Amino acid sequence: MREVIASVAIVFALAAASGCRRTASVAPPSVPEVVVTDVIKRDVPIFSDWVGTTEGFVNAEIHPKITGYLLKQSYKDGDHVRSGQLLFQIDDREYRAALDQALGDLAQKEADYKKNQQDLARYAPLYQQQVISRQDYDHVNQSTRSSAAAAQSAQAAVESAKLNMQWTQVTSPIEGVAAIATAQVGDLVTPTSLLTTVSRVDPIKVTFPISEREYLHFADRIRRHQEQTSPSPNEPVLTLILADGQPYKYPGRFYVANRQINEQTGTITIQGVFPNPDDILRPGMYAKIHVATDLRKDTLLVPQGAVLETQGQYQVAVVGADNKVSMRMVKTGKQVGDLRIIEEGLASGDRIITEGLQKVSDGMEVIPRLVPAEAATAAPASASDLPASPARHGGQS
Repeated sequence: MREVIASVAIVFALAAASGCRRTASVAPPSVPEVVVTDVIKRDVPIFSDWVGTTEGFVNAEIHPKITGYLLKQSYKDGDHVRSGQLLFQIDDREYRAALDQALGDLAQKEADYKKNQQDLARYAPLYQQQVISRQDYDHVNQSTRSSAAAAQSAQAAVESAKLNMQWTQVTSPIEGVAAIATAQVGDLVTPTSLLTTVSRVDPIKVTFPISEREYLHFADRIRRHQEQTSPSPNEPVLTLILADGQPYKYPGRFYVANRQINEQTGTITIQGVFPNPDDILRPGMYAKIHVATDLRKDTLLVPQGAVLETQGQYQVAVVGADNKVSMRMVKTGKQVGDLRIIEEGLASGDRIITEGLQKVSDGMEVIPRLVPAEAATAAPASASDLPASPARHGGQS
């Protein structure tokens, strides 16, 4: 009897467990709640970035024009020097002696020329009176011409000696910042010796390469700029990002494009110009150019977080009027701040999921919580958004 009661109890226990499992399996799944926003449509400035180097607006390498020993450096390394300011003094004793010798030779040649002029003045009437022969007259005439040429040559030698004397004082041909001298007092310098370099740094140029395709895109605007005699107010403003990631306080402008494409790199060199009244910028500095190169009208954008990437393919989750999810393939463009340009795959008015993407799949029903587009909109990338640890290589970002 006890065995029968135990068997009945086991049957009832198994039935109860089976009923619990059937109840749990048929429980309807919960509908996930997600955050959605409308696709944003607005005019978007398209920014381009190139990496380059600062250069002096004018760079003058200072070489001596004569050979001699360097006696004196008349400026401090790194000074701001004026045009015509004395930079170096070369020993002038040899050139002073050469000038004195040239002056003495000139005096002698001029005396000979004067004597021959006097002889010619006496011989001319005698020849006309047929007192002297034609041969004697021609001899005096040729001697006078020869002495005149000799005096002229001696005068040229004096001028050359004077130039050599002047060149013992090496001056700056431009106003600018003088580099640390590469020659020291006591060195024997020649015309091939580099003494120092002077750079005009206000304004200062930034040289950067752009690709051939980019050049073709901007070619018309570059041509119009070069045909103008003064900068146009409609030209794009250049922003300069320095090596510390901070924007330079003065805006710049486009200056000139080089004459040819570099065959090895497929790029063309462009130069921009920036004011530098405080001499903060120096030649050779890292320079990142950030500029709005285009304005795209009625561009579609979505928050960057709404874009899923899988093996180079991009998708967004669109919530339809029936609150069901449609995973849609899209073609993306540049990133603008926290937004991503959508080239193809979406239309104005579509609602996309911005939060909760990990909980949804294609065809799933969701509970959308609409967030206004303004709340999901971030400002376009500014100079302060750029990375603060640049690398020294060029290209468009």
